[in-house]
Amino acid sequence: MKPVKFVLALSVAAAFNTGVHAQEAQETQDASPSAAPVKQMGTVLVTGNRPTSLPTQIPTTIEDVTAEEIARTVNAFDAEDALKYLPSLLVRKRYIGDYNHAVLSTRASGTGNSARSAVYADGILLSNYLGNGATFAPRWGMVTPSEIERVDVLYGPFSAAYGGNSVGAVVDYVTRMPRRFEAHAKFSLSHQPFRLYNTRDDFSGRQGSVSLGNRQGAWSWFIDLSRNDSEGQPQTFVTRLPGAGTATTLADSVSGAVPGQDRSYRDWLILGTATRYQTVQDHLKAKLAYDLSPSVRATYVLGIWQNESEGRPDSYLRNGAGQPVYSGPVTIGGRSYTLVQTDFNVSNEDLRHVMHGLSVKSHTKGVFDWELAASLYDYADDTLRAATVALPGALNGGAGRIVDGSGTGWNTFAAKGVWRPDGQGGAHIVEFGYQREAYELSSIERATSDWIDGAPGARNAAFGGRTRTQAIYAQDSWRFAPNWKAVLGLRLEQWEARAGRTSNASTTVAHGERSEHYASPKAALAWQVVPDWTVKASLGRAVRMPTVSELYQGGVNGAGVLINNDPGLAPERSWTGELTAERKLEAGSLRLTAFGERTRDALYSQTNVLVTPNVTNVQNVGRIDTKGFELAYGATDVKWTGLDLNASLTWTDSTIERNANFPASVGKRQPRIPEWRATGVASYRFNDRLALTLAARYSGDQFSTLDNTDPNGFAYQGASKYFTADLRATYRLNAQWSVALGIDNLNNDRYWNFHPYPQRTFLAELKYDL
Repeated sequence: MKPVKFVLALSVAAAFNTGVHAQEAQETQDASPSAAPVKQMGTVLVTGNRPTSLPTQIPTTIEDVTAEEIARTVNAFDAEDALKYLPSLLVRKRYIGDYNHAVLSTRASGTGNSARSAVYADGILLSNYLGNGATFAPRWGMVTPSEIERVDVLYGPFSAAYGGNSVGAVVDYVTRMPRRFEAHAKFSLSHQPFRLYNTRDDFSGRQGSVSLGNRQGAWSWFIDLSRNDSEGQPQTFVTRLPGAGTATTLADSVSGAVPGQDRSYRDWLILGTATRYQTVQDHLKAKLAYDLSPSVRATYVLGIWQNESEGRPDSYLRNGAGQPVYSGPVTIGGRSYTLVQTDFNVSNEDLRHVMHGLSVKSHTKGVFDWELAASLYDYADDTLRAATVALPGALNGGAGRIVDGSGTGWNTFAAKGVWRPDGQGGAHIVEFGYQREAYELSSIERATSDWIDGAPGARNAAFGGRTRTQAIYAQDSWRFAPNWKAVLGLRLEQWEARAGRTSNASTTVAHGERSEHYASPKAALAWQVVPDWTVKASLGRAVRMPTVSELYQGGVNGAGVLINNDPGLAPERSWTGELTAERKLEAGSLRLTAFGERTRDALYSQTNVLVTPNVTNVQNVGRIDTKGFELAYGATDVKWTGLDLNASLTWTDSTIERNANFPASVGKRQPRIPEWRATGVASYRFNDRLALTLAARYSGDQFSTLDNTDPNGFAYQGASKYFTADLRATYRLNAQWSVALGIDNLNNDRYWNFHPYPQRTFLAELKYDL
């Protein structure tokens, strides 16, 4: 049976069973051990140590996963692993500790659109809106799996409390805050045998974490320390098309080149790997809370994340003496090629990012509650050093370049209020607030005589700038009849871009300031038809502003004229809607959601073929239409006690309808969005000590190019379909100690998303909880 059909059959059959973890829209009440969840109007009352930061009154799709479920069912080395089996979500995690390409993909947004989702930890922004793309992934490293209490996901831009970046989804990591003394420790190992082209190697990793916390009177605190040391498989490859070579009658000067086909099925040669990362990451999270009164709490959060990585290549080519060849002229198969100094690139990266968060919040649950919150994310040190001389000499130093992003970052401020006219959240619950988000990006590349530890020299290029968004919003949750609930909201935003600059070695071009205003209405409606059936509809507008990188990253030619960038880009404007029918079963539910999105002026890098010479940069794509459905099911104690099932199936049709600058893309599928995707998780608790989980994920064919000219997904730079199975077994030795063994990609599927994903990976974990 094909994977999609299997998961579909599992989901439909589940309607006759019980249980759920797929939750739609939540209302959070004061967490007490005796509190019991109560189902009302398609919303779920969630209990726990800490409430979500998501708006809790909107009757739309919200999914969650708890710490207990993560520990039992997910081989979680990184925080983003917690999202692995949630419906319609994909994190493009290439290896353990992937710090710069792990982009979140959602229903109508591919893995090239990092700015079309929002990721928070306890309400502190982790999404990186300095740019849009693979290198602007959320700062996942500011959360470790061991500190997660729950993860909540709001699908779509249906809350006025979030800006246009919420068009895909809003993810909130709710982390641990103790109510008594607690201590935790975890040590994990990973091992990946990797076989691809002429790479035959094993890559391993290890991770350790320790956390402590306590609550004493009005004070509570929590501290988490972790280190991750991992080896990633090769990510990029040195290739040559035959057309790049010159015909010759000379004999081959090297051996080892691997024949293959690129993503367009053109023959080419793979000459070696260009990047394989060895990363060492350190994480510190400290949280301190003080109850100013029984109903007002102040909280401070400090996060420090450090990363040291080495990118190293490996040439497949060998000369007559059996030595690797990294540069110079080579002859292969009757054609001569020239390897430039940087084909097999060598790099070191040193990052230290610091995060601060401060909030004061009331939780009376009476007539009025309020919150003041501010956060700062700072690239205190962000340095890439890369050689411009070839191996093997590059390992001893030599000429190179230094890219410095230090001082880059963002800050946020929010003032929020909740008004319950009757004091108990009856007919009306009104949420309103003011928000400010400011981003600054500064990137400069300089030459250096010694790429390993030499001083920076002359400037090669630079760009930077600032953007800021200020917003006010309000939304009213109105229970106008016993079985009806409506939510109406409006968000007003003022966006500005300033201090933009783009430089080459000798010239800087300054960009003018921009200031624009936008309004984004929201609406949702829920009808509880009968106690076990609820129908919900949501509609929202989202305006996704251009990022600093999209506006200003480009070049300046010798005449001081801008090339490859457009500081006048329009924002993306989307209307998104969904219609949901949910059936409440004996202990859960089955949900079917139809969704649609129309986006105008979508932001994509493409080639404008209407000008001569052609220009390739970030441009506005006229219109993209997306429609689809999502089926989600979850069950606890199915048929017999101990068996839990979760499954989802998503069908998506996302098509480019208008694109004046690149007509060949019209009628083609939006990049990195497969037509079909599915997840399935079966977990069996044999007793209170032993549990076994088998999970699977499927994704169908997809493209990486706007004109869909890359049908070969199983190639470097291609995006392939995949079906992977994961296995995890957990065993509790006693009240404090537990162990886990797991295998990711059990079936060893060799799949791609521009880079090769990990192959079969073995994991082991030892954990202590007090």
